[in-house]
Amino acid sequence: MARKETAADAANAGRLKQIALTYKMTRKADTKIGLVLAAVGIGILVVFLAIGFAIGHPVYLGILGLFLGLLATAIVFGRRAERAAFGQMEGQPGAAAAVLDNIGRGWTTTPAVAMNRSQDVVHRAVGKAGIVLVAEGNPNRVKSLLAAEKKKMNRIVADVPVHDVIVGNGEGQVELKKLRTTLLKFPRVLTGPQVTATNDRLRALGDLMTNMPLPKGPMPKGMKLPKGGRGR
Repeated sequence: MARKETAADAANAGRLKQIALTYKMTRKADTKIGLVLAAVGIGILVVFLAIGFAIGHPVYLGILGLFLGLLATAIVFGRRAERAAFGQMEGQPGAAAAVLDNIGRGWTTTPAVAMNRSQDVVHRAVGKAGIVLVAEGNPNRVKSLLAAEKKKMNRIVADVPVHDVIVGNGEGQVELKKLRTTLLKFPRVLTGPQVTATNDRLRALGDLMTNMPLPKGPMPKGMKLPKGGRGR
C-alpha cells in the first residue's frame, strides 16, 4: 500500500522545487554556475580523499570531504544566486524597495513615500538607527525629493536622526547589493519603544502608497503616476 504524503514530504518537495527554480533563474545570468558548483564540491571531496589515502583513513576523510563539499557548494550557490538576483533587479524602478522589504527584523519599511513623474522615488525605513530615506532614480532629481522629505521628517520627528542614501553606482552612492549592509551599519541610537513611537507618528502622516495602489517590488517600466499623485 502506497504511503500517504505527509506535511514534511510536501515541505521537502516545495523546498526542492524552490531550489530548482532558483538555479534556473541564476543560470540565466550566470551560465557557468553548474561548472563552478561541480568544481567546488568535487574539488573538496578529492582533496579530502587524497589526504585520507595518505594517512590511511580514506573512508572517514571521504565522508568528511563529502559533507564539507556539499556545504561549500551551498554557500557558493547562495552567493552567486544573490549576485544574479541583484544583477537582474539593478536599474529597475522599485528595486530598492524590494531589498528594504527583506532587510530583516527591527525595521519598518514604507515604499514610495515621495515620487515624481519621472519615477524617481524615495522609500523610508525606520529602525533603531533612526529614519533612513532611500532614493533611487536620477541622482540630480532625487536630491530635491530627499531634501523635501528630510525637511518633513525633521519637522515631525525632530528628535530622531534622519539618514539619506541614494542607490546607484556613482560616486557617493550605494550599490543595490550593498544597501542592506549599509543600513545595518548605521549606529543604533533608539530603543524599541522609541522606534514604535516614531512609526506611530509617521503612520499618522499617511504616505503616497496609501493614496495610490502600486505593485510591490520593481515597478513596470513606463508606468506613469495619475494626475492626482504627488510630484515634486
